[in-house]
Amino acid sequence: MSDAAPDTLLRTSLHALHVSLGAKMVPFAGYDMPVQYPQGILGEHQHCRAHAGLFDVSHMGQVRLSGPDAAKALEALVPGDLQALKVGEIRYTLFTNERGGILDDLMVTNAGDHLFVVVNAACKVQDVAHMKAKLPPSIKVEELTDRALLALQGPAAATVMARFAPDAVKLRFMTAAAMTIQGVACFVTRSGYTGEDGFEISVPNDKAEALAKALLAEPEVKPIGLGARDTLRLEAGLCLYGHDIDETTTPIEAGLAWAIGKRRREEGGFPGADMILAHLKGGAPRRRVGLKPEGRAPARDHTEIHDDGERRLGEITSGGFGPTVGGPIAMGYVESAYAKPGTMVNLIVRGVARPAQVVAMPFNPTNYYKP
Repeated sequence: MSDAAPDTLLRTSLHALHVSLGAKMVPFAGYDMPVQYPQGILGEHQHCRAHAGLFDVSHMGQVRLSGPDAAKALEALVPGDLQALKVGEIRYTLFTNERGGILDDLMVTNAGDHLFVVVNAACKVQDVAHMKAKLPPSIKVEELTDRALLALQGPAAATVMARFAPDAVKLRFMTAAAMTIQGVACFVTRSGYTGEDGFEISVPNDKAEALAKALLAEPEVKPIGLGARDTLRLEAGLCLYGHDIDETTTPIEAGLAWAIGKRRREEGGFPGADMILAHLKGGAPRRRVGLKPEGRAPARDHTEIHDDGERRLGEITSGGFGPTVGGPIAMGYVESAYAKPGTMVNLIVRGVARPAQVVAMPFNPTNYYKP
């Protein structure tokens, strides 16, 4: 959460709508954002899992990269295979530093005549500056500050989208297309960060509120705040930048080896390649794991993880109550020797050792559309 004073916080184009819906607003990544609505975090979480929820993610950075061989140029900054992307395909990848640490995670879409890039809100100023500094002058880096971003997530998302944009339901997970919704030119990706099927809709700021109201008028849809967004992504085992991944974490430690394409593993040529490929080949000293604490008490961020003696193995990076799981869940880093599912560890909560088991993630099965 940001420490900025309310009068210095930025507002998305849906701010007035959030207030009118009774949202509790909090500072987040420099923005005044809805953490929950009157339904509450638990109800919002369960509604998204059962029906469809609408999220305002306009605080995220939307960037257009254009110019000759933009995919090849961006590959110099990330370990993902971007040149293999066909038009309409999306790739999850990472900005890395020379030590192999993660500067940010991002989504890159081949939009035909350009790349459409979405970066995290807290990192977007640095990310845009990073791209402008590191990419060749022939690549134009344009932050799309005139666009909002809506996320419609849940098992009923496709049913709802079919009423507004029938072509949207033809998309499979991690693909995208430009389409017209209510007479407005939008860019739609079948993606999201809840573990559910869903869509993210990039729409002009001045049209965002009308579209959000239209979606919320559908019987399956309710507004969802940052609180439930966090519990949903935690159950899906998805990383939150600044918590589960950061500049001190390599993709291999984070369990993100799958994001490094085969060609990139063979060729290298990205920041920190020596360290990352060494971890890939020889194993990382620590690993991100899922944890299920015994009992009902959740274990929060920075809770120390110990072995059955008093030796520190690592710490929790995200933790809380999993509404769908029906109990406390967490993820964090442990020494690799303790990363196997089934391993018992201790969580030190207020000086008391509480047992927990290392488990495979996701905690709740994902529901992505992959026909």
